[in-house]
Amino acid sequence: MAPKGTAFRTESPEIIASAGNTASSAADKPIICIDAGHQGKGNNDKEPVAPGSKAMKPKVSSGTRGVATGKPEYKLTLEVALKLEKALDNDYKVEMIRRSNEVNISNRERAIQCNKADSDLILRIHADGSDSSGVQGMSFLYPSAKSRYTKDITQESLAAAKVLSEAILRETGAKSQGLKPRDDLTGFNWSKVPSVLIEMGFMTNRKEDRLLSMPEYQDKIVKGIKAGLDAYYKKSG
Repeated sequence: MAPKGTAFRTESPEIIASAGNTASSAADKPIICIDAGHQGKGNNDKEPVAPGSKAMKPKVSSGTRGVATGKPEYKLTLEVALKLEKALDNDYKVEMIRRSNEVNISNRERAIQCNKADSDLILRIHADGSDSSGVQGMSFLYPSAKSRYTKDITQESLAAAKVLSEAILRETGAKSQGLKPRDDLTGFNWSKVPSVLIEMGFMTNRKEDRLLSMPEYQDKIVKGIKAGLDAYYKKSG
């Protein structure tokens, strides 16, 4: 979706460890950085799409909007991210970029904050949109090996995306739109650690839009993510 206007309250990105994880209890736990996609008002100011790149993109957009619920994507992603933070708290050290709906945190800044947190994996929570109202299903995006900015994190990102997709699709019964490499996303290109972007479904599909706002379905998504992370770290550990 095209970014909207730029009347917003500026707020520095803040990343906070989940309250239940003390330094001692979290020492040996994988660090998961959760980024709830978008924000209340888009920012059309430009930032480099990658370190040292002359290519520029808008800093952040407000995302898409539900055709049935009227709910904006930035609210949906925050709902799910907060549930995920709580679900992961016992077994992972959770770092979450704190935002309300009226902040100005660019995609580059989000990636940098997750890097600074020494994250083992960045999970970017999003929802999809399409010009065709019939399209539905989940997509799992990861940094492309073709990009010189992300080739060092592609293999681990893809491995995590595969395991996560299997667990989430199994739990939700959602249609799969597949695993998709991307080299044009600012959030990926500035990431120094493995990253996966989960497109939870299409808000432009009336049925799926309603489903995404159901607490029970959100719980299934979160349960699937947790199961995927458990399987991934058991396999890679």
